Parts: sequence; structure tokens; C-alpha cells
Amino acid sequence: MARKTSSLSWLLLLSLAFTLLLGHSTSQNDRKAYIVYMGKRQMNEISTSSLHTSMLQEVIGSNVGPESLLYSYRRSFSGFAAELTEQEAQKMAGMDGVVSVFPSKKKKLLTTRSWDFIGFPQKVRRRPVESNIIIGVLDSGIWPESKSFSDKGFGPPPKKWRGTCQASINFTCNNKIIGARYYRNSGVFDENNLKSPRDSSGHGTHTASTAAGNLVSMASHLGYGLGTARGGVPSARIAVYKVCWNVHAASSCDEADILKAFDDAIADGVDIISISAGGEVPLLYFQDVGAIGAFHAMRNGILTSMAAGNFGPDLATVTNSAPWALSVAASTIDRKFFTQVQLGNKKIYEGISINTFDLKNKQYPLIYGGHAPNTKKGFQSSISRYCLNNSLNKDLVKGKIVLCDSPTTGEAEFLAGAVGTVSQGEVQQDFATSYPLPASYLHLEDGSKVYSYINSTRGATATIHKSKEDKDKFAPYIASFSSRGPSVVTPNILQPDLAAPGVHILAAWSPISPISQVQTTPMSSKKNPQAEFAYGAGNINPLKALNPGLIYDIHALDYITFLCANGYNTELLHLVVGDNSSCSGATKGTVFDLNYPSFAIILSSFKSFRQVYHRTITNVGSPTSTYKAIVTNTAARLRIKVNPSVLAFTSLGQKLSFALTIEGTPNKDLVSASLVWDDGKFQVRSPIVVAASDD
Repeated sequence: MARKTSSLSWLLLLSLAFTLLLGHSTSQNDRKAYIVYMGKRQMNEISTSSLHTSMLQEVIGSNVGPESLLYSYRRSFSGFAAELTEQEAQKMAGMDGVVSVFPSKKKKLLTTRSWDFIGFPQKVRRRPVESNIIIGVLDSGIWPESKSFSDKGFGPPPKKWRGTCQASINFTCNNKIIGARYYRNSGVFDENNLKSPRDSSGHGTHTASTAAGNLVSMASHLGYGLGTARGGVPSARIAVYKVCWNVHAASSCDEADILKAFDDAIADGVDIISISAGGEVPLLYFQDVGAIGAFHAMRNGILTSMAAGNFGPDLATVTNSAPWALSVAASTIDRKFFTQVQLGNKKIYEGISINTFDLKNKQYPLIYGGHAPNTKKGFQSSISRYCLNNSLNKDLVKGKIVLCDSPTTGEAEFLAGAVGTVSQGEVQQDFATSYPLPASYLHLEDGSKVYSYINSTRGATATIHKSKEDKDKFAPYIASFSSRGPSVVTPNILQPDLAAPGVHILAAWSPISPISQVQTTPMSSKKNPQAEFAYGAGNINPLKALNPGLIYDIHALDYITFLCANGYNTELLHLVVGDNSSCSGATKGTVFDLNYPSFAIILSSFKSFRQVYHRTITNVGSPTSTYKAIVTNTAARLRIKVNPSVLAFTSLGQKLSFALTIEGTPNKDLVSASLVWDDGKFQVRSPIVVAASDD
């Protein structure tokens, strides 16, 4: 483990933080945006909107008109967003037909080599049906003029498409970008927030092109990462839903906007929804707009792919963990960038960054940030050593290279007139970033040597070389920033589900946003101490995923059983699902029986235990095939059995069931094992995880 804190301890700490967050109150007279979620849509759009207005009138007063609604969710599910006081929200929560009421919070926005690295080469045979796939991207918009989104060679949109291209100045759709909408329930439009689906931050353009960008040859970042950039499905269509905006130089994605985008995307006819945004605190399923939207997407046959989160490397930090969505961790590829810092004493230290600036080996004066505090602004060396905004004295820093005692964006050093910056920290950073000036990040061991050099002479100098690109022989491993499991909401469902390249990915970007702003190889627990809690089932294999042999199929009824096991009652199910489902009879079960393609259990002690999992697998490989169960288990005190251990299929689509039993006494806090069904042609692997703590 990266830290000695146990899995259970992290669960307790985060649960406490979750409770405190929900318990935080504001003045009863303060109005803010609340989301009122009402479950499945059961009426036409007009009558639904009228119902929402009447409910709001009942709570606030009869003078409320339709314009008082921020949004009315009525195309794919029912609910609305409105400005309410805390007292009004509590009253609304007690009304008939309401599943949940919660504040609309803000979420943060969480290539030439990546597809080749995971065994998906450019020459792979593509299928014509891919041009009918529509990917709905919920992000910061898109830059339509990018070569990644040219519609050359594309025919008209698929007939199933029911969306629209929201009219705006200087933005048009085409046969590649077939739809675009933008949302903004609060805030203002300015030069940083274009009133259109156009992307002003770059993130949405980047994610859209990574998923479905055309082939663009000779792509690079100022010469780095040179190659052909392409998306996973280059012939797919893209539908844009702009929900994220720039607020105080940071991303902001209002939950009310996100839920409205889900509502529209489902009704518009997309096949896949991609969203790379999340909050910092895990939420209960029907107080989480991502889980709500993904649930209704699942009911309509739409897969939602979500980033696991950017709050690693600690355990229990995964925020997007609804089992009906795909939670994806960020892994590295075999590409790395390093930047050398050469001191006046000829010593050279290798750091991490993408530095495209050329100082031509010229030596510049070197100064420590703690020796240059901006006292006129009230800053002392205890602050300026970290190179925080406005903390540096411009007269002392101008024209020099600054050493900072923590990772920085380079903004403060740049604005103070520095010619370069060297930062140091305890974390062995595994990803490189771009800066607005020559820069390199050093591990503390080397950074302390630079500091000692500064203090050893009155004429300390340094230069920062241009970055070099090299092969990362340790890849793949999970990036330090990627969120880890277990899920705080349902610990016994393994999250994240799998991993995909998310570091040093070259893809399209918005030209008005500065970049400096911010073969399949199995994963190994030796490189990732948190094992499956970091990478789930590991890196996806796109080619084998097309023909897996067996699948663990999950239907809406399975998730209803899962919700019942998690404490949801029959009345709540009626509102969410919109049918006669109940938490009794056929829908009575445990979370361990969800037909999930992984097996996990979180234990509160190191005592002996026994847990049985029931699963059903469907044959999608060879019509007549016999699969044998192969269990890999290195823990001597745990026994894993599969019954039956042989499954004989006689037709395609046939379903057969089995039970997996884990029993014994764990002797360490995390045990990894696996189950593989093997018929000689297909090997279908499921991870098994047992985590225990005596805290």
C-alpha cells in the first residue's frame, strides 16, 4: 500500500466527510440551485413541465411561473432544477413522487500512441456499422474546425438521430459533428466562456478526438509525440453537450447542466455517453447526477463511460462508481518526457516536464523562492518558497530561474518575470505537464541538491534543457492522480472497472486555450501496490473485446435487485424505474449476487469468513464449446472454489450459471486472485479481490 492507512479506515474517514458535507447548512433565506429528481418519465413533455411548475408553486407560492424553473427534465426522465432555500428544498423532498432533492454542486473536468500501445493498431479491419455509432460527449464543447472532426467522406447522420445543432455565431455542425448543445444555468458569458458549443478550454475537444477523432497524420505537440493521431472509432459520429465552463481559471460543470445533458442525449438517440467530470466526494446513487443519468441511459440501452476520478493515489477516492456505468482508471503508455536541469557546477539532474523552450544552454542566475518574498504584498519567505501567486518579488526574480518547494503551474514565476522555474516535491511524478516558461519538476532528493548548491555560492546559475522523449519501460501502471477503489457507496463491488491510457495522450485541442493551463500488457501489483483498487480488471483489449467468447450480461432487473440490497424500498423503486418492481420475491438478494464480471469483498477484520457469489454467463463465442474454470490464488489461507468447474455450451446465446465461493482467513490487507474460463480459444478473466482490516 502507498500508505499504511487501511481500506476500512479510508471508508470510515470518507463516510464521515460525506456525512459532514450533507449536514452542512446555509441560511434558510439563501436561495441556490437544487435538483428535484422524480425518476422515470411517465407523461408527455408538456404535462410533465406543467407538473413541475405546479409543484414549485406549491412550495414557493402561486406567483411562480414557468420561467422560475432553471431546467425541466422531461425527455428521458422526470425532475427539475430550481432556485430554492434549504427549507423549501426540505418541503419539496416530502412531496409525493419525489425521489431525492439535493443541491446542484459543481464538478471538475477530471492520441498518436495510446491505441497502438493497447494492441489496437491503425491497420485493424474496421466495420461499416461504426459510422452509425453516435457518441455523446458531455464536456467543455468542441473545436469544429479541427482536422479530427472533418466530415470528408462521411454520409448523412444515421436515421435514428433525433438531436439538434444549437444555433450560435460561428459554429456549425457537419456529418461528423452531427449535433451540439450548450447549457448554462448560472454565471455569465464572456471571453472565457463562448456562448456556443465551441470549446474555449480544450478539454472537450481532447476527449472527443480521443474517442472518435479522424486519422490526422504528422500530429505532434510542437514536435513531441509525432505520429498519426486518431480516435478509437474514427468513423463514429459525435454529439456535443457543453456542460463545463471556465470559472476563475478553473473548470466548472454544474450538476443541473449535466443532468439536463443526460436528459437530452438519451432522447436524441446517442449510443454511448462519455463524461470526464466528477466531484471530490462520493455520493449516494440517486443524489449523484452521473449515476442518475447513467441509470436511465442503461434503461435505454446506452453505455455511459466515466472517468474514475482524479483524486488518487489514496484508497477509496473513486467518485464515479455506479455499477451500471463503466468506471475507467487512467494508465500510462510507454512514452515519457524528461527535462534536464544543468547547474553552474556542471551537475545535471533529470526532471519531469514537457519543455519546448530553448535556452540554448545559456546559464541564468538561480534563486530560491524563499529568498525572494514579495514583502510589499505581505508575503514572507514561508509562503514565497512555494511560489504562490503574487508571493514573489519581481525585482529579485526577473531574468532568473526560480527554485520552488512544491509543484507549480509556473504562472506565478512567469508573471514575476522569471526566465525559468525548477520545482521539487516528495511525489515521484509519473506524468509531464507543459508550462508557460522553461520548467522541470525534480524529486525532493535532487531538488535538495539544487537548494544546497544555491546556498554554497553567491553566483549560483542554471539552465533548463529542452525535453527529451523516451520509452517508459515500466508501463503500463496507474497514474498517481487516478482515483482508487473501493467504492464508498458499495464497497463490495470492485471499482474502477478497468483501465485505459490517460497519460501523455496526444489529441486535438482548442487553439484559443493555452496548453500549459493545465500491445496489450497486463497490469501488475508490483507496479501498483493498490492492485485491482487501482486498475480494476486492467487495460482493455479493444480487439478481443469485439469477440470475448463469454459475457456477464446484466439487465435492469439485476440492478433493481442490487438497489433493493442497498436499502432502496419498493416505493422509491416505483418512482425510479416506473414499473411494478418491488423489493421482495424475485428482486430479493444481496449485492454479492449482481451479475458483475468481478468478485470483491471488504472485511472488517482478519477473522475467518465464507462468501458465495452467484453468476450467469452467456455464450457469444463458439456455438459448441466447453469452458474449464482456472483459479489463480497465491494466498495460502484462502480457498476459492467454482461449482460447477466445467460449463458445456451447445448454442450461441445459451446461459449457464455457476457459484464461486471464497472462504478462509486473510493474512494481509489486500489479496488478489482471478478466475479464468478457458475453452482453448477464449480466455475470459475476472479479478477477485479480498480486502481486510482490523482497525
